[in-house]
Amino acid sequence: MKWTRKEYISLMTNNPPPRQFFAELFGLLIGLDEEWLAQGAKQEELALTSFCFDYLPLFGVGNTSPIDGFKPITLEENEDYFIGRDYLGRTVKMCKKTATIPLPLDYPVKDMDSWLKIKPMFRFEESRIDYDQIEQAKQAQKQGALILAGIPGGFDTPRELMGEEVACISYYEQPELMQDILDTLSETNFKVLETISREITIDNLCVHEDMAGKHASLIGPNMIDEFIKPYYLKTWDMLASRGTKLFSQDSDGNMNSVIDSFIDAGVNVLFPCEPAANMDVVALRKKYGKKVAFKGGIDKHILRSTKEAIKKELEYKLQPLMQQGGIVFALDHRIPNGTPLENYRYYVNTARELLHLEPIEKGKNGWERMAF
Repeated sequence: MKWTRKEYISLMTNNPPPRQFFAELFGLLIGLDEEWLAQGAKQEELALTSFCFDYLPLFGVGNTSPIDGFKPITLEENEDYFIGRDYLGRTVKMCKKTATIPLPLDYPVKDMDSWLKIKPMFRFEESRIDYDQIEQAKQAQKQGALILAGIPGGFDTPRELMGEEVACISYYEQPELMQDILDTLSETNFKVLETISREITIDNLCVHEDMAGKHASLIGPNMIDEFIKPYYLKTWDMLASRGTKLFSQDSDGNMNSVIDSFIDAGVNVLFPCEPAANMDVVALRKKYGKKVAFKGGIDKHILRSTKEAIKKELEYKLQPLMQQGGIVFALDHRIPNGTPLENYRYYVNTARELLHLEPIEKGKNGWERMAF
């Protein structure tokens, strides 16, 4: 089913929905399409359009990402991997058969001097605002599209520039550097989105962090409160005053210890809520009530188990408590390798039954990635 922005905003601000939103957030992990083809998958199944997932038209505005960076070049490539230089000047390697994101082998920022060399990439310029894009967004919004705007992650960006270890230590050993990075990002975010929000209501502010492992966040509440919370709130407070309703944060891993800090920083939608990292979306709903909405939370790994295990997982995650609004029901990340096609079909059909949605045979085809 195709949703409109008004319906989606109502759902994610915890209003009782007329029906449930059942989606696939990320799609197939690399290599799974070949497995499913060998099991007799139709092209529509590989494209996920035959499963009648709910979806929502999206339209993004503004550019708060690095600009005028290094020209990406290839250094080495064969059938197994690719090595190159990316837009940040990092040497990166990607294993073609198992990965979709390159792994950095080095980083451009180690201290204030090295940061100042690439700082211009993150500064505000008028070229970041595309007025033709804004006019297109106005038309898309009238037709029901959700208008998105993203800001660079308050942890994710230093990690991309410095690597996780140096970034984490720098909060303590180089706080002036960390503050200057965030101040630069914040000024750009604010100027870009303040200008755009004069012309159109931005529906959903988005931020990508990926700042946690299986057991905990890489930084704690104190560092979030000191560095990231002010960074978020400068832009969020302005947008919220102009009608923006949703602030969604994408972070894998165990975020339990820092959720309260991020709620205080304005975040009101969390995803993908990975069970393998002790993110129990039912327990989170019971703890936080209507303070925050969720996307995901269904254990992707259970798809490689038995149908009985799949049904048990769905009966728990899709229980009546969870059907009162404030959630997009979906897997907690990409569909993993080793998932039998028959199990995935069973997962979709069983979930639709528990959510009181029409069977696939009677539904309309459609799928759009919902990870935002």
